[in-house]
Amino acid sequence: MKLLTLLLACAALFAAEPAFPDPAIMKVTLPDKINWQKGVASDTALLQGDPSKPGLYMQLTRWHAGNTSRPHMHPNARYITVISGTWWLGWGPNYDPASMYPAKAGTYVVHEANQLHYDGAKDEDCVILIVGIGPATSVQAR
Repeated sequence: MKLLTLLLACAALFAAEPAFPDPAIMKVTLPDKINWQKGVASDTALLQGDPSKPGLYMQLTRWHAGNTSRPHMHPNARYITVISGTWWLGWGPNYDPASMYPAKAGTYVVHEANQLHYDGAKDEDCVILIVGIGPATSVQAR
């Protein structure tokens, strides 16, 4: 009987849910707690910093299928990882969706500063992680 009690106690220890990390040591945001801001062509979720102010920022962007930006540029480089779906990339002043390059999940992209580009989603939603140094602005091509 003692052995059975000991085995049940050990099983309970292994079946217990792990403790959530101490926020003084690390901050963890579970997917259902990420604060998405709804948009027409895309949704955004700011994870770190503030793109409108100096300093590091990290932002998730969820492009909705069938939506792309028009040619524009940013004054600072942006470092992007495709998290899910396919993110479509175009470059130059002439908007041409047929010539866009597909960047699948796991792809890493650098948008160099002051270079015209356009991007978005075609057949499926995609999520990208953007890391940059603010202030981040966007200038539309003329």
